[in-house]
Amino acid sequence: MIEEVAYGALDKALKVADEVEVYVGTEEGMDVDIQKDRVGFAKEVYSMGLGFRVIFDSRMGFAYTTNLKLIEETVKKAEANAKANLPDENFTFAHKLKYSDVKGLYDPRAESMDVEDAVEFGKLLISTALDKGCQPTSGGYVAGYGKSILLNSNDVECKNASTIFSGFLSVNAPDGEGVSTAHESNSSCTKELEAEKIAGQACSIALQSRGGQPTPTGDTTVVLDHHAAAGLLSTFTQAINGDNVQRGRSIYAGKEGETVASPDLSVYDDGTLNGALNSSRGDGEGTPSQKTTIITDGILKNFLYDIYTGQKGKIESTGNGMRSSYADMPSVSLSNLILDFKNYQEGGEVRKGVLVTDVLGAHTANPISGDFSVEAMNAFHIENGEITRPVKKAMLSGNIFEILKDVKGLSGEKRQLGPFIIPQLLCSSLRIVG
Repeated sequence: MIEEVAYGALDKALKVADEVEVYVGTEEGMDVDIQKDRVGFAKEVYSMGLGFRVIFDSRMGFAYTTNLKLIEETVKKAEANAKANLPDENFTFAHKLKYSDVKGLYDPRAESMDVEDAVEFGKLLISTALDKGCQPTSGGYVAGYGKSILLNSNDVECKNASTIFSGFLSVNAPDGEGVSTAHESNSSCTKELEAEKIAGQACSIALQSRGGQPTPTGDTTVVLDHHAAAGLLSTFTQAINGDNVQRGRSIYAGKEGETVASPDLSVYDDGTLNGALNSSRGDGEGTPSQKTTIITDGILKNFLYDIYTGQKGKIESTGNGMRSSYADMPSVSLSNLILDFKNYQEGGEVRKGVLVTDVLGAHTANPISGDFSVEAMNAFHIENGEITRPVKKAMLSGNIFEILKDVKGLSGEKRQLGPFIIPQLLCSSLRIVG
């Protein structure tokens, strides 16, 4: 259906403008919300809409609609918006290229799910937590599928389809006069997501966190668990965004070819990775997805670009012109960011330090300098390679760019959290404030 809508919309748009892009997207699924020990609500969600971009005399205009009867009016709004904007010779649309198929992104079982299936997943999250002696406080489950098609006046046709299954749960565990808390989440393109594993992990962390004791202030070895690492790496990703580089908002601007990280570390952005959450045949502008090397053996190689920033820098887009829906303009963003190490250390080799499960306040980090001061959530002392006593409230401070110069990867599971595909990270010296 969306193909017919898209081609019909393109025909109508071409009667108004010579340079046109049409993006049609649809999403359908279930959303379950957990409040304390019960399912608060469950609903089916559906959306469909069209986004138009047009170029007039080097001016870009955008408009969108969810009403298929208003296509001509929406194109005219995009035209009016273009005429109100300043001209910029860097505005252009994708040109026709070949797309590679990426496997493992679509699970057809999502289409046959109903609300009852989603509610059962939510109930299983709750019952698992209760059985383990924890009290659920909030959580939820999302399951659905999305399809999109992008067409433009350069004969580009880019189709994408993906499914998402995502569960999350926060719990309390009695801790003397108070409670210890924890949170766990996981997402997948397939229905294999396990409610028991999500709830079990949240409860395990909460129960282990009981009886926490203050820790002395000082510099120490820190192991960043997957959630903590993902939170802090969000600052690093702003520095490899081509738009920030061109605006002088990146510490890495002008440092291509220089050593900026540990020689043991390589970093990639890969939108072609089978089964990864943010993979696709093409990005939100119709540029084919690709694997982009950002850092190789510690040396900065590339930044991430969409078509516009690529044009400004006289280079090709890296396939990172992302849009969340038909209602958004494309902008530079990650697909799947992978941290890869030549060598991985064993957790048992950490003689003394602190394990930080998650962090609170990562969004307050300075995006240019990389300095951060965050709350260390569910932290534990490490002694002789073993997790020992829990740490009561503590702050964690440091600089993400300095961390990357000396960071090591721990062997074990790599997880995808949002755009990040990462192991646990071992940092030789961060400040813990007890």
